[in-house]
Amino acid sequence: MTTRVLTGITPSGTPHLGNYVGAIRPAIAASRAPDIESFFFLADLHSLIKSQDPQRTQRATLEIAASWLACGLDPEHVWFYRQSDIRETTELMWFLTAIASKGILNRAHAYKAAVDKNREEGQDEDAGVSAGLFMYPVLMAADILIFKANQVPVGRDQIQHIEMARDFAQRFNHVYGKEYFPLPDVVIDEQVATLAGLDGRKMSKSYHNTIPLFVPREELKKLVFSILTDSRAPGEPKDTEGSALFQMYQAFATPEQTAAFAKAFADGISWGDAKQQLFERIDSELSPLRERYNALMAEPEKIEALLKRRGQQLREQLAAPLLEELRHAVGLRDLSDAGDIASEDAGEARAAPPLFKQYREKDGRFYFKLTAGDGTLLIQSEGFDSPRDAGQLIAVLKQAEQGDQLQSDLFKLEAEVDAVLAALAVLRAD
Repeated sequence: MTTRVLTGITPSGTPHLGNYVGAIRPAIAASRAPDIESFFFLADLHSLIKSQDPQRTQRATLEIAASWLACGLDPEHVWFYRQSDIRETTELMWFLTAIASKGILNRAHAYKAAVDKNREEGQDEDAGVSAGLFMYPVLMAADILIFKANQVPVGRDQIQHIEMARDFAQRFNHVYGKEYFPLPDVVIDEQVATLAGLDGRKMSKSYHNTIPLFVPREELKKLVFSILTDSRAPGEPKDTEGSALFQMYQAFATPEQTAAFAKAFADGISWGDAKQQLFERIDSELSPLRERYNALMAEPEKIEALLKRRGQQLREQLAAPLLEELRHAVGLRDLSDAGDIASEDAGEARAAPPLFKQYREKDGRFYFKLTAGDGTLLIQSEGFDSPRDAGQLIAVLKQAEQGDQLQSDLFKLEAEVDAVLAALAVLRAD
């Protein structure tokens, strides 16, 4: 069985060594695994939330596309495309917007952080907050669901967005009565490599301590030789633990090479010699990548043609057929056959949904029941000492209804009810 894995790449300029080691290299390696269908997209629509500089958006998209291709991403083996080329994504976003809960979006981390910052500064809660920032999770959900991705590798700060995508998918499936979308699973790689920067802190553009991935050879050497080290002289043993220089070497070396470098540290290698070895090790891997990157950047029309072609193929094979199905599902249909549907509806009214009813009996205890639209009793509770206890269980069941399609999966729900009632009985016994 093929597993679809989807990775979004935000255009933010040429990546640095930390991006390469922690994200690009492992993602490309994973895409070569058997039984994996990989989707890599340039998230240019998402980038508009942070930057409204057209030239910067265009240039950053080109640089990121060239970077991934230069690093070995095979566009004929994986789906490599530009988000804005898949026009069906934004239409799906609107379908999801229509069923997405505003309460869930209110709890999105990025939006909450912006609101909290405004409160601290005594401003209006939504000062400077765009609708794009607020709706970011819905667009991300559409990116995932448009191709029915099974797995989405993300950092821990993005887990909430995948949970939201699952929620929107569940809700859509429930409202329109069919499993249109599989529920995507988040993938967290606990072994993601983080690279120390020039100053020993995590390599990050915000710290201004990065080594750009495709700088010229001489510039690379100059940056490597500027890595912060201690004052130990040649001949003095040096620690590998906590050494940015050693960690960087390890990220580009084989286990045997790393062991030899560690021995050189213990034997007192000079920092100059250590940096020279590090430079040669990094350059040996990056040199062919740099050459490919420069060639790609010199012919941007080839990258444009590739993205257009793969995007069009994706639309024709996957996105457009799905949207045609979804448009019919939500009622955006050909009006020529509406008369037949109307006559059918007139003869047979649409079934009412199941209904919870909470009440108090003569014994003084509180009960609830679940009845079908035609009045058929589906579930009858036992008695509770307080209406609050009964209400809490109803809330649990309503949540299960949203996630599990109560009408079409009643046996599963009844099992959940039995389990909850049993748990309540144990609590009362204690």
